[in-house]
Amino acid sequence: MYAAVAIALFMTFALALIRAIAGPSVFDRVLSLNVIGTKTILLIAVLGFATDRYDFIDIALVYAVLNLIGTVAMLRYLVGDKERS
Repeated sequence: MYAAVAIALFMTFALALIRAIAGPSVFDRVLSLNVIGTKTILLIAVLGFATDRYDFIDIALVYAVLNLIGTVAMLRYLVGDKERS
């Protein structure tokens, strides 16, 4: 069961990576990187449940906060660049 979830997550990683490379705009690339971060959080949680190490949930939560802060910072930088031009 956990292996099937992990395989599905890796397939969505691949699709998001393709979108990050071929995205027509910068915002599409940022969105795909945010999706990759979210899927990483899910993969950490699934790995924690598969190995019965529930402390991985704490690691996933910290990674979620870092992903949010990174996405907001990147968007503030990019939107600030567009407003100055």
